[in-house]
Parts: sequence; structure tokens; C-alpha cells
Amino acid sequence: MEYSYLNLDYQPDQEKEVLVTYRIRPLQGQSLEAAAEKVAAESSVGTWTPTVTLSDQIFHDLAARIYKINSADNLVQIAYPLGLFELGSLPQLGSGIMGNVFSMKDLEALRVEDIEFPETYINSFSGPAFGTAGIRQLLNIYSRPIIGSIIKPKIGLSPQDNAQLAYVVWSHGVDLVKDDENLTDLPINPFRERVVEVMKKQRLAEQESGQSKVYAFNVTAPVTQMLERGRWVAEAGGRCLMVDLVTTGWSGVQELRRAFPEMIIHGHRAGHSAFTRVPDHGLSMLVVAKMARLAGVDQLHTGTVVGKMEGSESEVVQINQFLSSAWGQQKTVLPIASGGLHPGMVPDLVKVLGLDLIINFGGGIHGHPDGSAAGAEAAQIAVAAVSQGQSIVEAAKTSPALARALDYWSD
Repeated sequence: MEYSYLNLDYQPDQEKEVLVTYRIRPLQGQSLEAAAEKVAAESSVGTWTPTVTLSDQIFHDLAARIYKINSADNLVQIAYPLGLFELGSLPQLGSGIMGNVFSMKDLEALRVEDIEFPETYINSFSGPAFGTAGIRQLLNIYSRPIIGSIIKPKIGLSPQDNAQLAYVVWSHGVDLVKDDENLTDLPINPFRERVVEVMKKQRLAEQESGQSKVYAFNVTAPVTQMLERGRWVAEAGGRCLMVDLVTTGWSGVQELRRAFPEMIIHGHRAGHSAFTRVPDHGLSMLVVAKMARLAGVDQLHTGTVVGKMEGSESEVVQINQFLSSAWGQQKTVLPIASGGLHPGMVPDLVKVLGLDLIINFGGGIHGHPDGSAAGAEAAQIAVAAVSQGQSIVEAAKTSPALARALDYWSD
């Protein structure tokens, strides 16, 4: 018996179904409806041909339902019964609604634009351990963006030089310092040695400033090694683990969260554009952000709008609003703006994204013509001024470091 997955009169139950919005470009000559049927079948209980093993009861209980089609935009909305999904498992979710469907010959392109989950599903995940409120409490920073700095060059510094550079920028107003995405455990900068050296300098910076500081150590690795690196950080007194979400995979991120509930997880999205940047194929960054929140990251790179990374204002704002919104029992996630930023961009950045974020400066601190200390000072003064509703041009009149930065990076 052949079954139809198309039912435009169907009213989905948001408490019992996962709702997925796909953008589907059918193969030439194929209708959008026919392509949608194949997606719904392949991602739930069907296959390429009718089978005698698919009973009416199985279809009734577990078949996906296509309940809305927008032909003008090639958007298709499909409801999936919760019984299709293993609670608390992002790998299984991905295998279902983002699995075989991407390989079907009847589709020229397919993109997952959004996923809406029942609270039962949302609450089956650990989610963030700290969230925005916990991070702000740890740092005792409540009324301004958190100032971050990436170690530059990405690779090339020794553990001692790495630690000293972190100390310099911490001492001049930076709150959080992080490894870059490809700095892990390398011959020139061994991970364990870096942890030891950096934590010495972090304690010194905290003692001198009277303020808490954070270093995000990049533990990205095969899971066993990643967990071992996390233990080294914890034993040394570190507070934050950075992980490259895409290259590590969701199971690794979930395991990292489970193993270290006392640690902030800094989620780096390196590699996401391999599947988020194409307008009609892959996944949207919003979907990645939802999965990252379920997996348990406390901080997530989401885009800058004004910096060097691709990402429209509407997209980044939508993602940041989601991360700060109520969502089942999950804590919120602190967005990170990172990539091509310098102090002169702070007013536009805050105007678009608000104060509730981490502003990460890499070259915008270490590229300052007077050095990293001056770059950190310029960033700190710019952020303070904008947070208080002041002009950075006025602030620069009493800050040679900021004045030099504004002149150096002027358009």
C-alpha cells in the first residue's frame, strides 16, 4: 500500500512533534510536493518503494506529516512525531532529519532552515551549565559587553610567550583570552605546558587587578584526548574549555558538557560555513545555534555583522535573540562577536547586537601600531564609553591608545 505524507489540513502538536522547515529545490521536472513527500518518507518511516512491513499503525504513529508548503520560496514544513527521536541525542537527531535526505537524487538542493522542539525534547539535554547570568556573575561584569582577545599569531608562540601575551592584555582591560581554532597541542606550543604557564599569569593578573579573568583553552581533539585535556585544565584551576563544534561533532560536545559541569564551554563554530553559507543547501546557522544550546555550550560565536565574517544583520540578530530567549528549562547562551573587529567598530556593533555579548578582538588588539597593551587599552576604553552612551571620539581625546587605533583603522 502506498501512503501519502502530504496533509495540508494537518495541525501539528508542538508539544508532541518536532517541526522542521526545509528549503527544497527539486530536480528539474519534479514538483515541490513530490520532492517534499520523498523527504518526509526518507526521514521518517518510508523508503523508495512501498514495503509490506510498513503497517497502518506504524504509519499512523510515526510518519512525518507535510503540513505547509510555500511554493514561492520553496519552503516546506514537516512535523515529526517525537517517537522518531531518542531523547538527549543530537547525533540521532541529525541522522534522522539531516541524514539520507541530503543524498537523494530527486533533490538539487536541500537546506534545514529551522527546527522547533517540544519542551520534552529540549529538557532532555543538559544544556548550558553557566549561561549568560553565570558567566557575568563569575566575572562580576553586568552592564557592558565582556572584552575578549584571541591570541595572535594563531600558531607560532611558545607556551611562555603565549602566557605573557595573555597577561599583557588582561592587565590592560581584557576579561577573557582564548586560543584560536587551530591551536591545540602542537610541538611549538604543547597543550599541557600552555595550561601551566597561562594559569600562572592568570592568577597574577587577577591578584594585581582584583578582577576575575578567564582563559578559553582549546581542547578540540578526539574525545578521549579532549577529556584528558579538560581534566588538565580543571586540575590547574582553569574555568573555561573551548571546543570547535563542527570538527569535534555533537557527540563530543555533549560528552564534554557531561564530563565538566563546573566549566564554561566556549563554542567556536570554525567550519560552519561549509554548510551554512550556501543559501539553499545545508543547515542554517540558527539550526547550529539551537543544537549548540542543547549540547551545552555557554558561549557561542554567532557573527559580527560589521566584521570580516559572512552573516547578515537579520540572521545574526535572530540567532542572538534566540540564545537569550526562554527555551524550556535551558539557560541562555552568551553570543560572541568575533572576526575582523577593532575598537572603532564598537559603536556600530553594540548598536546592532546590544550589550549582552562577548566582543572578541584579535588583530584589533594585537595589530595596534603601539602594541598589544595599547590595543587592549583602546578596546577597553571604547567598550566602556559605548556602554555608558558616550562617543568614542570624545573618549579618544583623553586616550592616546584609542585615538591611535581610530586613526590607524579609519576607513
